[in-house]
Amino acid sequence: MALLEIENLSVEFPTQGGIMRAVDGVSLKLEEGEVLGVVGESGSGKSVTMLALMGLVPFPGRVRADKLSFNGRDLLTISDRERRKLTGKDVAMIFQEPTTSLNPCFTIGFQLTETLRLHEGMDRRAARRRAIELLDQVGIPSAESRLSAFPHQLSGGMNQRVMIAMAIACNPKLLIADEPTTALDVTIQAQILDLLINLQKERNMALVMITHDMGVIAETAKRIMVMYAGQIMEERAAEDLFASPQHPYTSALLAALPENSKGSRLSTIPGVVPGLYDRPKGCLFSPRCAYATEHSRSVRPELRPWAGGQIRCHYPLGDSSRTARINADHPLDAEAAS
Repeated sequence: MALLEIENLSVEFPTQGGIMRAVDGVSLKLEEGEVLGVVGESGSGKSVTMLALMGLVPFPGRVRADKLSFNGRDLLTISDRERRKLTGKDVAMIFQEPTTSLNPCFTIGFQLTETLRLHEGMDRRAARRRAIELLDQVGIPSAESRLSAFPHQLSGGMNQRVMIAMAIACNPKLLIADEPTTALDVTIQAQILDLLINLQKERNMALVMITHDMGVIAETAKRIMVMYAGQIMEERAAEDLFASPQHPYTSALLAALPENSKGSRLSTIPGVVPGLYDRPKGCLFSPRCAYATEHSRSVRPELRPWAGGQIRCHYPLGDSSRTARINADHPLDAEAAS
């Protein structure tokens, strides 16, 4: 049995103009100790997918799924009390902005020990000792003296380490890191990534790394899920995906990396992620896709098995019969897509 199982997850937000579907039919499985990377542009539904798992989708958002279970427990039917016991203990999340994620009115020590006393039932003295151990473990110098500091008295990198300490305090089975290095400078980013991977290996935690940075994922994940406009576009082993991307969107993301630039200017993807009013009828990526055909613009592809993983594309880049099938569907598009 997989540690995490999600089937056909959708998250919707009602608006004055209709229903905005932030997550659209996402399914995934995660095994114990596995590292999964979730990538895509801002607005792709990466964070909202994991917030739905945590039970943190704000009102009036609606979460629907055929299955949403963690370690055999149905997350769609558990009570609020059971979810509070689960969240922060067995499932923990590191949020994007550490400075705003920590409460500015309480010291670092209070926020750390509160987690331990709530979930582990420790007394004040034991919780303090454990808090010092955790701060040491995440590389914060003079850990004991930091307990009395407030978040604004620490740097962004230090606050992020505190967030990691809080997340791992109760030895979670699953740790979700949502853009853990976005607000940090490059040297601190590398340190935080190394810390997360070392902790994952030491504790055999499952780790979900959410980011829009393909370079970050290349260094951490064993499997990658590429999301766009709330849908999974491609999901494969990291090594295979970087060596031979199959979806045009994945290929475009990799081409935009500075190290893959072939000229003086960086490669870009024209256009933006579709919103409520400009959602295409067919493939959601078709308005921005260099290989789009009339068929892909009018018929929405389903997620299907492909090349050892999954893909949502009528004509994967590695399909040997790609040109012939495009020609059979729409002869005028064959030359443009070849």
